[in-house]
Amino acid sequence: MKFLNILLAAFRALHRNKMRSFLTMLGIIIGVGAVIIMLAIGQGAEYSVKEQISSLGQNILIIFPGSQQQGTTRSGAGTMTTLTEEDAAAIAKECPAVAYVSPGTRAGGQIIAGNMNWQTGIEGVGASYLEIRKWKIEYGEFFSEQDVKAASKVCVLGKTVAKNLFQDSDPVGQTIRIRNVPFKVLGVLSEKGQNSMGQDQDDVILAPYTTVLRRLSHFPYLRSILVSAVSPNDIPKAQEQITSLLRQRHKISAWEQDDFTIRNQADIASMATATSEILTILLASIASVSLIVGGIGIMNIMLVSVTERTREIGIRMSVGAKSRDILTQFLIEAMVLSLLGGFIGILFGVIGSKVVSGFAGWPTFITSFSILLSFGFSILIGIFFGFYPARKAAMLNPIDALRYE
Repeated sequence: MKFLNILLAAFRALHRNKMRSFLTMLGIIIGVGAVIIMLAIGQGAEYSVKEQISSLGQNILIIFPGSQQQGTTRSGAGTMTTLTEEDAAAIAKECPAVAYVSPGTRAGGQIIAGNMNWQTGIEGVGASYLEIRKWKIEYGEFFSEQDVKAASKVCVLGKTVAKNLFQDSDPVGQTIRIRNVPFKVLGVLSEKGQNSMGQDQDDVILAPYTTVLRRLSHFPYLRSILVSAVSPNDIPKAQEQITSLLRQRHKISAWEQDDFTIRNQADIASMATATSEILTILLASIASVSLIVGGIGIMNIMLVSVTERTREIGIRMSVGAKSRDILTQFLIEAMVLSLLGGFIGILFGVIGSKVVSGFAGWPTFITSFSILLSFGFSILIGIFFGFYPARKAAMLNPIDALRYE
C-alpha cells in the first residue's frame, strides 16, 4: 500500500509538468528508436549477405591467384599471375572430390547492337558455370564445351543487358560487337536482381573464357577458378586435393607459401558475417549515445525538480516520511520517464524500420533481442541517472528544506 502511494505521488508530480516530462522522455524515445532501427538495418544487411553468398551456388570453392603472404610481403588474393588454363583442366581431371570446374577471367568494354550501346563487364567462364552457380537460362541456350575449346565468339546476356540493347525484341541469334569483335547471342539468363551491395547481377555478359582471354583481355592467366565439390561433405577433401595438386604443379617447396588462395562458402560467409556484425555493433553504439544523452536529460530535470520541491520534501519529512521514501519516490519518477520513453521508443523504432525499408529499399529485421536490449537499456538509464537526484533529495535536512525559499 505504501509503495502504491509513492507510485501515485510520482505520477502526480510528473503530470503537473506534462510538457517538461514529455521533452525529458523524448531523448529516451529517440535513443531507443534509433538503437532498434540501427540493429534492424545491421541484421538486415547480415541476412542479405548470407542470401547473396548462398545464391553463388552449392558446395563452392573459389581459387584465386596469389596468397595472403609472400615471404615478408603481404599480397591479397587475386593480385598475382599464377593460375592457368592447364591448372583448371588438371583439377577437373585429377581431383575426385570435384564435380565441376569453371575457369574465370574478366574484361570490360562498350557493347554495340545496331544503333544501341551499353557499357558492362564480360565474364569469361567455362561450360559448367551455370551448374556451379545454379543459374538458369530463361530462353535460348548456354554455350557448350566445344564452344569453349574452339574459343567461339558466342555469348549469353544478362536480363539488364538484353533489355538495354534489344528493348522488347528477341536477342537470341542476333550479333553484338564487344570491342569491335562480333559475338553471336545464344541465350538470355534468368533474372537474379541486385546483390546485398546494390550491384545489378543481371548487368553482365557471359562468354567462353578462352574467347575472352584470346580476343578481349589478351591476358594469358586466369583471374579465378570456380569449383563445385561433389557434396557438402566433400568440400574439405576437395580443398585438400586442389591444394596438393596446385602445389605440385607450381613446384612449391614444403617450406614455401602457397601462390594461390582457396576460399570456400564457409570462409566467405564467416568473413561477411563478421563484417556485418561489426557494422551492427558500430551502428548500435552510435545510436546508444542518444540514449545516454536522454539519461543525462532525465538527471538534469530531476535535479531541477528536487530544487523546486525542496519545501515539499521538508514538509513530508516533518510529518514522518523517511529518507528511503523520498529516494524511492524520485527514483520511481525517473524510472517512469525512462519506461514510458522506452515503450514509445519501441513503437518509433518498429515504424522507423519499416519506413527505412520502404523508402531506402534496405532489408530490415527486427528481433525480440533488439527490442529487449533497447528496453532494458532504457530502464538501466533511468535507474543510473535517476539515482543521484533521488539520493540528493533523500539527504536533505528537513529544517533546511522547510526554510528554503
